[in-house]
Amino acid sequence: MRARFVIPVGVFALLLLPTHLPPSMEAPARIVRERAPVRFLKGRIGRNQTLAYLLQGTVSAATVHELVEAARPAYDLARLSVGHPFALAVTSDGLLRAFSYGIDELRTLRVRRRAHVLEAEVLTRSYENRVEGAAGTITSSLFESIEDAGEQDQLALDLADIFAWDVDFNTEIRRGDAFRVAVEKQYLDGRFVRYGRILAAEFVRGERVLRALRFDAARGAGYYAPDGTPLRKAFLRSPLRFTRISSGFSHARLHPILNVVRPHFGIDFAAPLGTPVAASADGVVSEAGWSGGYGKMVRLRHANGFQTLYGHLSRVEVRVGQRVAQGERIGSVGATGLATAPHLDYRMLRDSSFVNPLRIQTPPAEPVSAEEAPAFADARTRALALLAAVPVPPAGRLASAPPRFAEAPQRN
Repeated sequence: MRARFVIPVGVFALLLLPTHLPPSMEAPARIVRERAPVRFLKGRIGRNQTLAYLLQGTVSAATVHELVEAARPAYDLARLSVGHPFALAVTSDGLLRAFSYGIDELRTLRVRRRAHVLEAEVLTRSYENRVEGAAGTITSSLFESIEDAGEQDQLALDLADIFAWDVDFNTEIRRGDAFRVAVEKQYLDGRFVRYGRILAAEFVRGERVLRALRFDAARGAGYYAPDGTPLRKAFLRSPLRFTRISSGFSHARLHPILNVVRPHFGIDFAAPLGTPVAASADGVVSEAGWSGGYGKMVRLRHANGFQTLYGHLSRVEVRVGQRVAQGERIGSVGATGLATAPHLDYRMLRDSSFVNPLRIQTPPAEPVSAEEAPAFADARTRALALLAAVPVPPAGRLASAPPRFAEAPQRN
């Protein structure tokens, strides 16, 4: 279906029109042509639509060719994306005066006629970065508490990722737990677009207070406790982001299908079909495929004699011998094998013996080096100051609207 054109407001017209007429327009015929009434049209790119298709009946094929060639040094108009906006100004006799195309959120192609020639440029905007705070108390789930604090789901996911080695947000958070976070937010034209980096975060569970500070170390950016210990550990607390435990580790459990009492040396995470399953640690794939009652299964071999097993998958996305990184997707939740409903059967072995994944304490990564200690100390001071500016939410009651820090906005 052809894109629908509409006449925009006058502001758009002013943006497209040149600020003055080219001085070379001397011939009376040319002046009459340039003074012909101008139409301002706009639309969005539809599926399988080309520029020639969009502009047919509005300008000639020769004009489309002229436009494409003029734009080519700045942007290839053969690469149009569905849903992206475009606009043009054209005289009543078919002369193209101006054309624009939204390449992405920050870049716009603008083509204007100057001295009878089309000239193209790409205009680039930048985000306005603001450091803001958010805080809340858990009433039912982290997602709901984030929403009640006036924030979006992505912040909950990012916060859970930071504390993923110490807190299983599926099973270990309780009503009354609290969080605070200092986070970069990116704005365009005063409108919030997305979250940037979390600079500091705090999660309180009863008497336990976890703090995370972002530090750009020589080996890469990461999150550290105030004493310089990295939060990253050998194993994630859970291979799924948000779900619930439907069956725990047990030496005697009634099997729901076989109806016999037998050990269940794993943790069952109930989750919707297709939920991504991540490797809980760096490792090598030792099995990938069908494995009896486990159905579709992946087994990973890790350092220090550890193995992890992921059963009942609907989809396997790795192959035997492949190296995977912690957090990398290896499959999807399913109900293959001896399963009554979609869930992940997650198991861990140490030296060929099954162990309870929820009780394994694994060592953290290397702490901040002595050479980087001064830089870390400076980063810690700044991060803790940002965190201290976020009010602590009262127990059982959410904090008010997130405060705005006094930092001057930055542009990247």
